[in-house]
Amino acid sequence: MKIRIVDLLKSDIYGIDVYVRGWVRTHRQSKNISFIALNDGSTVHNLQIVIEHVKFEKNMLKTITTGSAIGIKGKFIRSAGGKQQVEVIAGNIEVYGIADPQEYPLQKKEHSLEYLREIAHLRLRTNTFGAIFRMRHNMAFAIHRYFNERGFFYFNTPIITTSDSEGAGELFEVKTELKDDFFGSPANLTVSGQLEGELGALALGAIYTFSPTFRAENSNTFRHLSEFWMIEPEVAFNDINDNMELAEDFIKYCINYALENAADDIEFLAKMYDEELVDRLKFVVNNEFVRLTYTEGVKILEESGHKFEFPVFWGADLQSEHERFLVEEHFKKPVILTDYPKEIKAFYMKQNDDGKTVRAMDVLFPKIGEIIGGSEREENYEKLAKRIDELGIPMKDMWWYLDTRRFGTVPHSGFGLGFERLVLFVTGMTNIRDVIPFPRTPNNCEF
Repeated sequence: MKIRIVDLLKSDIYGIDVYVRGWVRTHRQSKNISFIALNDGSTVHNLQIVIEHVKFEKNMLKTITTGSAIGIKGKFIRSAGGKQQVEVIAGNIEVYGIADPQEYPLQKKEHSLEYLREIAHLRLRTNTFGAIFRMRHNMAFAIHRYFNERGFFYFNTPIITTSDSEGAGELFEVKTELKDDFFGSPANLTVSGQLEGELGALALGAIYTFSPTFRAENSNTFRHLSEFWMIEPEVAFNDINDNMELAEDFIKYCINYALENAADDIEFLAKMYDEELVDRLKFVVNNEFVRLTYTEGVKILEESGHKFEFPVFWGADLQSEHERFLVEEHFKKPVILTDYPKEIKAFYMKQNDDGKTVRAMDVLFPKIGEIIGGSEREENYEKLAKRIDELGIPMKDMWWYLDTRRFGTVPHSGFGLGFERLVLFVTGMTNIRDVIPFPRTPNNCEF
């Protein structure tokens, strides 16, 4: 029977005939016998294939090199060796595709991540990137399951849009060869689905988006991508406190899911790249998140005596070093920072009575700083219209958004989670280009 290696390694039924297919990781030969480590991508663990030379053509066995794709029919048994518990004694071998050892670039067991980024079309075949992208799948599944179990509706927002919800101005413009304004007005690739997501929440109650977003930021750092994915829940009648509770519960659920369902991949990544990974994941799920205002956070930072690269003062946009200090050094717990100065936050955030701050919230994690950003939205028509005018946002572009405050407005809140930041956290990787299959960055848009 055809079977995935991950399922076969869990089996305790021995002496059965099996059919496995995959790619050769290693091929060790002695005088009369060969040992192949076979991997089909379903698990970080390889399956040992034992080949008795007398049963097969010598020339055929020579073609089975690292990277070759083969199918094996044989007997699944307990292993007599000490390094593995089970193995398959080959009865029949089918060679699907060879990999010339003089040209195949993944001959060695270990390669630097920098080198693998240069061959991104093949890096998926390594143990490291197999683990990363299985984790990416697990996190995507956990996200959809979390929201579905809680009555949220998956809501698709446009990729091509005329709005800029962040006001960042770093947009990819959409044009055709024949007509600049194909849609009748300038259009861009979306930087966020939030504004359209609000429309969904104000009709369906609770929605979430899970979509690609785009930023034309000319930055080549380990934290930036030009194309990335965002998860953005939006909930009618939720205030900022409801929003914080949802964010904490959601992120803990995702990390717990990883610990419970991707333990082998986490163990491998911890061993290879980040020995503190498991402790850091448990640190998040086992601690209540500290909640404090931006003003309180700035005071702690100013009085800490710590020398920061970037200065700290009220009104400053906090940097990762500031956020990590609060989490890792001061509280030793994840932190939710609230009530930011309105001048450093987006126009749609609900204004507090002090006239200086808005009901924003950022969830801060060890190692990476901000992982979630959100707010209670301004539901008051007059306040929202005034803020749009103050910032010089063309009113003609926002009439539809303001209409939601004219007709049946309600308090509502939401947040955004950068999917790649979540995958970075649960894998222990440090470069965001390593947690997306095909990174899009300045001067890099291959295949």
